Amino acid sequence: MGGRVTGAAGALADGLPGWVTLLRAPNPGPMTLDGTNTWVLRAGPDAPALVVDPGPADEGHLAAIAAQGPIGAVLITHGHPDHTEGAPRLRELLDGVPVLAADPAHTAGGDPLTADTRLDLGLDLRLLPTPGHTADSVCLLAEHDGDRVVLTGDTILGRGTTVVAHPDGHLGDYLSSLELLSTYREVPVLPGHGPALADCGAAADFYLAHRRARLDQVRAAVAAGATTAPEVVAVVYADVDRSLWWAAEWSVRAQLEHLGVEQP
Repeated sequence: MGGRVTGAAGALADGLPGWVTLLRAPNPGPMTLDGTNTWVLRAGPDAPALVVDPGPADEGHLAAIAAQGPIGAVLITHGHPDHTEGAPRLRELLDGVPVLAADPAHTAGGDPLTADTRLDLGLDLRLLPTPGHTADSVCLLAEHDGDRVVLTGDTILGRGTTVVAHPDGHLGDYLSSLELLSTYREVPVLPGHGPALADCGAAADFYLAHRRARLDQVRAAVAAGATTAPEVVAVVYADVDRSLWWAAEWSVRAQLEHLGVEQP
């Protein structure tokens, strides 16, 4: 779930490894950009594929995913409906393939994702716990044939910035997650929305700078007399379409909490 739609968070990827396929869901909008990205990773023509984020419950999109079979597992980066709503129906189409998420509520046919999760699909896959956008957000580092990619869900988007979905999301956790992702220099980003990016580390640096600048703006707004999240939004996000202020308020509440400002 994105924030304000602006430019890319870094240089766009020139291309993707041959073992990566993008299927974009037909759910574009202010919070989903071009639509939810469903990523399909396959180590070889005869290997079972890994599907990341099935997206909404759109029959055409889910049929397109199922046509990528055989599929060994479906993984969820976080529990927002634009990433998970189609998972139960996709599992039906795939005859009960396991759907795995950090949150047990979105897990079926297996154990919830942890840093120790291992899948035998021919890919070197490592789960990176990256809470902040939501408490259950994870990223995935995948490697095959000498190429690496980071699947970031909504923690890093291909365009614009993301919201910290307070109270489930937490800004301190989010900043720590971005610092972790900043260590993956020159590793392409496969985001949950928007285009693929060339460099995870550079994108994380961009996000960190943006968040710190926003915190300075929130501090200034509070010092000038703003006392509630809506008042801060009206000052800090004055250049953002008012139809998105409800989402900006999530991030502002997280920012105020991070700064220790009491909220009504």
